[in-house]
Amino acid sequence: MADWKSALSALSGLNEEESPKQDIVKEQKNTIVSKGKREGIVYSTNKDYEYCEDVIEEPETLPKQQQKLRLNIEKTGRSGKTVTIIKGFIGTEDDLKALCKTLKQKCGVGGSVKDNEIIIQGELRAKLTELLKKEGYSQTK
Repeated sequence: MADWKSALSALSGLNEEESPKQDIVKEQKNTIVSKGKREGIVYSTNKDYEYCEDVIEEPETLPKQQQKLRLNIEKTGRSGKTVTIIKGFIGTEDDLKALCKTLKQKCGVGGSVKDNEIIIQGELRAKLTELLKKEGYSQTK
């Protein structure tokens, strides 16, 4: 039995005192600790590898007069229900959600924010254009 252990340790460069089982346990502990940081990486054989997380910065919110908002009406892919989609908002996610909330309240309908677009239930293009212009978004079409 000692033959295969010594051969394996010679191949992997381990000390005879340190078994391959202990090495696997150490590797598992390292992955458990930093699992959240290493999403998308399956396995790396490089012991010096350090995962660098890319930080995406949100753009600052442009003034209302500089925002070029576009309103579209869509019906496809929504089970026949009509929605008004507001595209082109440049700014933080919080400001986009705040704008969505005010529009929903003033129209009395539901809606949401997805993929940097405001989705308002119903065909309210004329009413939303008017509301946005009153709010100060002068370049709305």
